[in-house]
Amino acid sequence: MNKRNNLRNMCAIAHVGHGKTTLINSLSAMAEIWISPTTLAEPLMNPSRVSLIYELPIEKVTLDSDGNTFLINLIDSPGHVDLSLEVTTALRVSDGALLVVDTIEGICAHTETVLRQALAERVKPVLMINKMDRLLELKMNLEECFQSFFKTIEKVNVIISTFRDQLLWDLCVYPDKGTVAFGSGSQGWGFTLSKFADLYSNKFRVKPEKLMARLWGDNYYDPSDKKWKNTEINKDGNTLKRGFVMFVLEPIEQIFDAILKDEQEKYKKILKALNIVLQSEKLVGKALLYHVMKKFLPLTEAILEMIVIHLPPPTIAQKYRVEDLYAGPKDDEAAAAILNCDPEGPLMLYVYKMIPTGYPRRFYALGRVFAGTVRTGQKVRIMGPNYVYGRKGDLYTSVVQRTDFLMGRTVEPIEDVPAGNMVGLVGVNQFILKSATLSTSETAYPFISMKFTSSPIIRVAVEPKNPRDLPQLIEGLKSLATSDPIVQSTLEDSGEYLISVSGELHLKMCLKNLQEEFCKVPLIISDPIVAYRETVSTASSMTCLSKSPNKHNRLYMTAEPLPEGLAEDIESGAVSIDDSKIRARYIIDKYNWDIDEARKIWCFGPALCGANLLIDATNGSTYVHEAKDSCVSAFQWATKEGVLCDENCRGIRW
Repeated sequence: MNKRNNLRNMCAIAHVGHGKTTLINSLSAMAEIWISPTTLAEPLMNPSRVSLIYELPIEKVTLDSDGNTFLINLIDSPGHVDLSLEVTTALRVSDGALLVVDTIEGICAHTETVLRQALAERVKPVLMINKMDRLLELKMNLEECFQSFFKTIEKVNVIISTFRDQLLWDLCVYPDKGTVAFGSGSQGWGFTLSKFADLYSNKFRVKPEKLMARLWGDNYYDPSDKKWKNTEINKDGNTLKRGFVMFVLEPIEQIFDAILKDEQEKYKKILKALNIVLQSEKLVGKALLYHVMKKFLPLTEAILEMIVIHLPPPTIAQKYRVEDLYAGPKDDEAAAAILNCDPEGPLMLYVYKMIPTGYPRRFYALGRVFAGTVRTGQKVRIMGPNYVYGRKGDLYTSVVQRTDFLMGRTVEPIEDVPAGNMVGLVGVNQFILKSATLSTSETAYPFISMKFTSSPIIRVAVEPKNPRDLPQLIEGLKSLATSDPIVQSTLEDSGEYLISVSGELHLKMCLKNLQEEFCKVPLIISDPIVAYRETVSTASSMTCLSKSPNKHNRLYMTAEPLPEGLAEDIESGAVSIDDSKIRARYIIDKYNWDIDEARKIWCFGPALCGANLLIDATNGSTYVHEAKDSCVSAFQWATKEGVLCDENCRGIRW
């Protein structure tokens, strides 16, 4: 943990059903982390984190590494589109991403979404083309297999190429550079081209690095003169085989055919050549095939070697990620410590997830130490997502009761955790809702809050079957809101408790957690209701008029849409709600508003923070402010219950 150059923090991302979780479970099983047999086939609904220790072969260790032992913190995130919020939280504390793609289905819509999320967070990707066994079992032409792989890699690189960044190197993935792996997660075998380059380097008397380039692309081997060609036809007019097909796919296909057809003489000859010794003669058919392929092309070796060699350690990644992580000046003490991943600097820790411990209202605060060292008994400042530098709101001070190292299903207490590592904290959960920044510096700014690609749009009302269980329901709703990144629980004026979530699957998970883990009482659940927003598309065609009771005062009101992007800025917090001067300057500079209108914004709505504005456009009216409270109250009511279907209004200037 103290060897920062030997740390790798990464997450696995994919479209649902592409075999990501099965792949990660296979890695965990091979690393002797216990997983039940049923879990291997279950889709992941909650993110899991596994820490693996991998020893890289000495000959492949680079000069900037501290020995050949590496600690890999791997977060497995859900692939369902309703749970993309969990991908966002995982990427925030990751420096690299393992993108898993089904070789049959290829790039799907959510694959592109999660890849773009990773690139937006400046997370470097590597690629795993999964379920390769399906192509071999379908007897697909080997040249067609290559073309399928090539198109998938090309589509991934097209998406990556749209995110060119001057601070980063080329992020595209290339098989001949070792950033693409092929294999089968369910069967536990996989490889990169470096594996076959090492096998054939002695035969061709060529360095593995040069041979890797020959094993991909338009490189053909001519057995007649034992030379590599760039064209498919040789001088004798014979059709040549592609290097990838001849030296990679054909040996694998021969093993599959010989074992599945029970050609013992043939496959025993192959096993002898590969120095594979069978532990039991009773293995036959697919069981034998899986055993042989795991011995020949171990998945753990291929994936973990690719991760260790091609994904950056915290000491490198934080140099270019600090701009997107830290909200303060980039030259202050905290920013410098994050930039250098300095364990001796002030503590800068970001809590990205709250995990229930199994006890009521007690959570592990999962986070990453970006700078400094967190210790048991340490006093820290806790800055919530609504904290504004220099103010006291959403700012707390607490003591870390215990620091834990979470390794999958086991928890190991540890005295201190230095910069670059993941950690679980105990004793600070009462001050944290969803996420927070922990620091020991009085001058540190918080980390930038996460931006989710989905928002809570589906609502259900919940109530206990027995009214006496209402206190347990209230506590359960508080715990649910703490543990989930975007779920919202609110109390309506009617007395109903509402849960707002992002999708159908997300709703199912939240209700299950609420009933079985948090409140543990029978509930009555209403039918789901999708929340809409009302708005206007053009300015009002007429001016509305309202007279005071004595008929001496008149109010005129019009409505028009806000400029494009202003509603999003209000919701993200870019537009200050509290400071009128900062707010006016921001709107004038970015949206070219009239200076008088920008300074005379009376309020936001609904709930005094929504994306609607009430503006005083009067000139020379002496006592207009005496009616301000009444206008604001009416505005809040009107924006909360729109005229079309009683839904909240959004993006309107009144």
